[in-house]
Amino acid sequence: MRMRDWVILSGLANRPLAQSICEKLGKPLAHAEVRRFSDGEVFVEIGENVRGRDVYVIQSTCRPANDTLMELLIMIDALKRASAKEVTAVVPYYGYARQDRKVAPRTPISAKLVADLLTAAGATRVVSMDLHAGQIQGFFNIPFDNLYASPVILEYVKKHLTTQATPVIVSPDAGGVERARSFAKRLNATVAVIDKRRVGPNVAKAMNIIGDVAGKSAIILDDMIDTAGTLTEAVDAVLGHGAVEVFAAATHGILSGPAIQRIQNSKIERVIVTDTIPLSDEAAACPKIVQLSVADLLAEAIYRIHNYDSVSSLFL
Repeated sequence: MRMRDWVILSGLANRPLAQSICEKLGKPLAHAEVRRFSDGEVFVEIGENVRGRDVYVIQSTCRPANDTLMELLIMIDALKRASAKEVTAVVPYYGYARQDRKVAPRTPISAKLVADLLTAAGATRVVSMDLHAGQIQGFFNIPFDNLYASPVILEYVKKHLTTQATPVIVSPDAGGVERARSFAKRLNATVAVIDKRRVGPNVAKAMNIIGDVAGKSAIILDDMIDTAGTLTEAVDAVLGHGAVEVFAAATHGILSGPAIQRIQNSKIERVIVTDTIPLSDEAAACPKIVQLSVADLLAEAIYRIHNYDSVSSLFL
């Protein structure tokens, strides 16, 4: 029986990550020309025959979110019209994920809209990493694999953040408690939660600490860091309750607006993020920020999906 043929493509959002994934898989990154007309319209031309082949499109819908999302949708459409057999959208960072429910009257559920757009464009499967809200998987009527960066972050923490102080994993809000508990179990650490009040978009005020952080080394664990407002409030709150030092770890380093300046000025020791989103030059130059690669994890997941092997066993 003829082996299922497959192709890996990438948009412009994170070519270095796509290239690393291809190197791990021992496959070349297929050519796809992505360019823009003078008015900003996106044009895509696939430079390889994809008829009857399984195609994996690697594209984080990160900044500029609208442009990278349109690139992904147009690439999927081009592939379906070129008779690709299966099109898997590998979206390491799923943009619009924070808009997963109505938070006020007459507001959208944009995460659902993006799901509908991906399906309508022709995606037959979606792979993402550390969704902001796990229930987003239910917005899709096609297979969805939500991966976790925790093995990569955990390995780094064990090697580089070992101190004399007892570790405590801190969730910056109630929604991240399950993530913090799972991480703490593997570190044999305790868990604390910050009672946070959000007063506006990208504006949060840390209030109380639930749990004991006094005399401990705190690791604030979140799925993303955007403007770092929540993070710096959490750092002050944890230190104010007696922690001896504070680190932070998040899968998605959006780091927009004043994030870098806030991190630089805060008392945080180190901020760990992954390469689901490429760092800006300013972020890459910040000595407090460490970027880890999830290329191995994504490559293994793609390989298992293509060969109908278990993906969940990667995280046992």
